[in-house]
Amino acid sequence: MKHHSDPAQLSSLLDVSRRRFLGDVTTGLAGVGLMQMLTKQSFANDPAWKPGVGLSHHTPKAKRVLQIFCPGAASHMDLWEYKPALEKYHGKPLPGEENFRSFQGQNGNLMQSPWGFHPCGESGKMISDMLPHMGQHADKIAFLHGMYSKTNTHGPGCVFMNTGHEAEGFPSAGSWTSYALGSENENLPTYVAIPDLRGEPPNGKANWANGFLPARHQAIVMSHQQPIRNLKRPDGLTSQEEAASRRLLDRFNRNFANANPGESDLQARIAAYELAGRMQLSAPEVSDLESESQVVHRRYGTDDENSLKASYARNCLLARRLLERDVRYVNLYCASRASGVDGLLNWDAHKTLKSDYERHCPIFDQPTAALLSDLEQSGLLAETLVLWTTEFGRMPTHQQGTSGRDHNPDGFTCWMMGAGVQGGVSYGATDEFGRRAEQNPTSVWDFYATVQHLLGFNHEQLTWYHNGLNRRLTDVHGKVIQEILS
Repeated sequence: MKHHSDPAQLSSLLDVSRRRFLGDVTTGLAGVGLMQMLTKQSFANDPAWKPGVGLSHHTPKAKRVLQIFCPGAASHMDLWEYKPALEKYHGKPLPGEENFRSFQGQNGNLMQSPWGFHPCGESGKMISDMLPHMGQHADKIAFLHGMYSKTNTHGPGCVFMNTGHEAEGFPSAGSWTSYALGSENENLPTYVAIPDLRGEPPNGKANWANGFLPARHQAIVMSHQQPIRNLKRPDGLTSQEEAASRRLLDRFNRNFANANPGESDLQARIAAYELAGRMQLSAPEVSDLESESQVVHRRYGTDDENSLKASYARNCLLARRLLERDVRYVNLYCASRASGVDGLLNWDAHKTLKSDYERHCPIFDQPTAALLSDLEQSGLLAETLVLWTTEFGRMPTHQQGTSGRDHNPDGFTCWMMGAGVQGGVSYGATDEFGRRAEQNPTSVWDFYATVQHLLGFNHEQLTWYHNGLNRRLTDVHGKVIQEILS
């Protein structure tokens, strides 16, 4: 073997530098795994970490989380919370708020739901006729009808619902879970976000960002329409050459990491390269939806003539496959950010509620119900906490001059089902018209205090020291909703 003693010549031949490596991480995941890629990753070195990897404050009920998010502020009184008073007083002013101006201006009179509601399951829970498949799961769901938000704007509302803070820069619930529990499958990401075919939700990647937590706790984005890129070894690169690249990169990284122990971005990049090496085999396998039977595809609706429904159905199937392989947290989105036409790409039905929701509900209903049925039948639901969320609700009145509803942060619905959750119950309620949370008002912090409790953590103790404060997902608020726990 020929040796090169001239450092400049060696550098030229290798054409690799620490600066180039650090700058090219987004395009350099092409099959690069470091020397220790088969060793179990430990989070115990994080200075603020106390319980330890996989340990918890008390016995957990849930091992993993599926969070389904419908951006655009899905209307509670048109989907989940039946309000007969809207039928009785349809076309009349909202008492006490006859001249109320909401997000987009003046409101008109009360407007009943364009659809009927029917009792579902043994609990008799009233659910919209637009969700016939989801109605089959009513007895397994705990509905939280008294939710309220701090903001009436979509971007901050989505970020608030995902992170417990209105401003960007805070860790998402999935990042906190990644930090708290670490990985159960070293060959797949701990936290995955699955955006809709129609695009990212309002405020985009801030919804699944790591904030001030180490960068390795942010979500990996993948979906049926956007597989993880650059996992395949480039043509013309042999396995021996790839191994040599790994050794060189490993030496650069370890030297730099030892000299800069507080550089979390670098640690995340090292972890990303290690994970990329392992995912060369695991990611194509989990994304191989064609290995599922035609019966499964028909049940989800992946072959539906509605391309948006078929796309969301494939993402539901991908979510199930990720959960089966012990990914800790999966964010599944149904709809995207706002567009030039309100309600076209998400649930933001300002002007034409009926036609908007007759477009969105069929996309959501069958695939989501099939996913929940699969989790139940496989036994995964016993260890998986399922969350359904949206950023806020909508007004019981119609927006003046339209047949749609404006934003309403004062009352909306979210729900939970699965591990540790008592099904067939409704906790909290808005007033008779759906205007404001009236019975057991429930904050986003209460919601996540309950989520972390089911994962085995005291939300007041799961913290990270940042800018002089022990930060947490629930800020300085939150109480566990004992009434919905099994």
